[in-house]
Amino acid sequence: MSGNESRLQAIYQITNRDPIPAKPPKRLEELWATDVFTIGKMQESLPKEVFKSLKKTIQTGEKLDISVADVVAVAMKDWAISKGALYYAHVFYPLTNATAEKHDGFISVQSDGSVISEFSGKVLVQGEPDGSSFPNGGIRSTFEARGYTAWDVTSPAYVMETDNGSTLCIPTVFVSWTGEALDKKTPLLRSNAAMNKAATRVLKLLGHQNVAPVNSSCGAEQEYFLIDANFANSRPDILLAGRTLFGKASVKGQQFDDHYFGAIPERVQVFMQDVEEKLYKLGIPAKTRHNEVAPGQFEIAPFFEAANVATDHQQLLMTVLRNTAKKHGFVCLFHEKPFKGINGSGKHVNWSVGNATQGNLLDPGDTPHTNAQFLVFCGAVIRGVHKYGPLLRAVVATASNDHRLGANEAPPAIISVYLGSQLEDVFEQISRGAITGSKGKGAMNIGVDTLPVLPTDPGDRNRTSPFAFTGNRFEFRAVGSGQSVAGPLVAMNTALADSLNWIGDKLEAELGKGADLNQAIQIVLKEVMDEHGAVVFNGNGYSEEWHQLAAERGLANLKTTADALPVLKETYIENLFSELGVLSPVELASRYETYAEQYILSLEVEAKLVINMAKTMIYPAAVRYLADLGNTILSLKEIGMDLETETLEKVSALVKSMMEKVGKLSAALENHDFANSEEHMRYLAQIVRPLMDEVRDYGDSLEGEIADDLWPLPTYQEMLFIK
Repeated sequence: MSGNESRLQAIYQITNRDPIPAKPPKRLEELWATDVFTIGKMQESLPKEVFKSLKKTIQTGEKLDISVADVVAVAMKDWAISKGALYYAHVFYPLTNATAEKHDGFISVQSDGSVISEFSGKVLVQGEPDGSSFPNGGIRSTFEARGYTAWDVTSPAYVMETDNGSTLCIPTVFVSWTGEALDKKTPLLRSNAAMNKAATRVLKLLGHQNVAPVNSSCGAEQEYFLIDANFANSRPDILLAGRTLFGKASVKGQQFDDHYFGAIPERVQVFMQDVEEKLYKLGIPAKTRHNEVAPGQFEIAPFFEAANVATDHQQLLMTVLRNTAKKHGFVCLFHEKPFKGINGSGKHVNWSVGNATQGNLLDPGDTPHTNAQFLVFCGAVIRGVHKYGPLLRAVVATASNDHRLGANEAPPAIISVYLGSQLEDVFEQISRGAITGSKGKGAMNIGVDTLPVLPTDPGDRNRTSPFAFTGNRFEFRAVGSGQSVAGPLVAMNTALADSLNWIGDKLEAELGKGADLNQAIQIVLKEVMDEHGAVVFNGNGYSEEWHQLAAERGLANLKTTADALPVLKETYIENLFSELGVLSPVELASRYETYAEQYILSLEVEAKLVINMAKTMIYPAAVRYLADLGNTILSLKEIGMDLETETLEKVSALVKSMMEKVGKLSAALENHDFANSEEHMRYLAQIVRPLMDEVRDYGDSLEGEIADDLWPLPTYQEMLFIK
């Protein structure tokens, strides 16, 4: 095989590596939640009254009785120490999509110089990390450093085991000294509370007297890429930007559709099994694993959990994937589009709402046309997505997700709702003023005697929809692979709470006029469809016709983060969050500023990398090739052999054009004269990113012309197919 020396060495290391043997599988019951301070472990270790008080807080959301904290802290410490932990950490989720933690020892020095292990209720309940060094969008000045973490009792503590030791990890919220949320967990908890209040009111209007707390649930499918660390370490773009900024497409990519659900490569399966064992010990219910569409791409998906716990588990899952990948000689990539020309990665967020007394409120049952409860809650979702569609687009807006949204592997940047043929028909009947029935399940005879007749769902699925109903939940498919699911969940919960409040007001008004409950429901749902039915679309979201139709329906098409993030500054969005107590105007403004800054910094880092790689890696390789080719042509000419010079001229022209674009890109980055972050984002989206793409186009063309033994970067063929 050809290739330069560093690439050949990387390939040698990969193909001659000693495989990590697969561990003998353990029974799930032996692994499950062994590293989690579960309800069961609490019951074993806490006095009866303390356990009863704590359990009530966890299950009903009642305020924590601070008097129990000391007892819980001692029990938690003793359990953690029995697991080998010498340190504890308040784990929180700043506005970075990453997880943060500060480790402290259980050590307490006594007056005689001896030490004991100590962990008090005060320390369990509250910590104090630096509040100035995390993104805060202007809430805190650099010199105002105080920030607090506070124990979230509804998300279980756990012990994180590593080869270097174990740490007790305590999920917390993170707020400023002045009380504003600096994290993603606090607004999520507030949004659940707002949704619970609104949903409980509507359920009581529907005639339910016994209504348990309503919570949102989440099951987030996680797509990711694995490439060998030997290749990643030779790619500055992958190391610093998480994606390839240069790279010619492999001759074979995903066009044969042979990777999706194919046999999992042996090395990858050993990695997956290692990941799953760690997840099970942490109480994370990993259910599904498989090859994804693109070569080198895979997916893991969990069972549904309460949204807050699912969000914490999602962050933990990404940590486990990254850390375990290193042990197996891989780098795990969560960038939404690490490789040009093949599918990118998303994080499909399956979302529903329900409680212990009424069950899943988005389950239509076998006859949805008679299920008033479902129709009311589904109607609330339709209204929420239509009214706050731009918000849903804004909460998935990142520089990396811009590469994926709108491509034919992901939904468009137009937020619409897919209901399926059964529900679309029911809601069309509602809009006409009367419901007469709904389509039932069918049966499929495959035509093979040994196979049973298969039941079929009353509607198909639509992979081109960003917000699709999938049987008993909605799947928000536009969320990016590297994102926290907290932001999307906050937006969905809050929009639903607003719509349920609106429906509650309308129902009360109709009932006050003398309508019976069924009449009131039909009147309100008809108004929902009349005003918000434009958001329902069951067709092909990839088609140009839909883009035109969406514009006619008044649906926004926010193609880039620069277009989408300013939605967070809109008055109606500010009112939504502030009126429901989810985010204050100051907190919302801080998120806009933080995410705008992250977009700006991400593009600036990538642009500088493009310049550096073009100048220091691609240009020298091209010049060497030109010199070698030119000398060879001259030498052969001296002995009477005339070679064509077309390749020489072509490469020379490509090099010249690339470096001209590099100069323009460098000059564009020198511009710092912007009135505000919105103007800066638009400049980067409209001027800088196109220049980066032009430099890349020339660089990728050069990869197809330059001798392979001179090309300095691991290629797509190598990274995607050598495992």
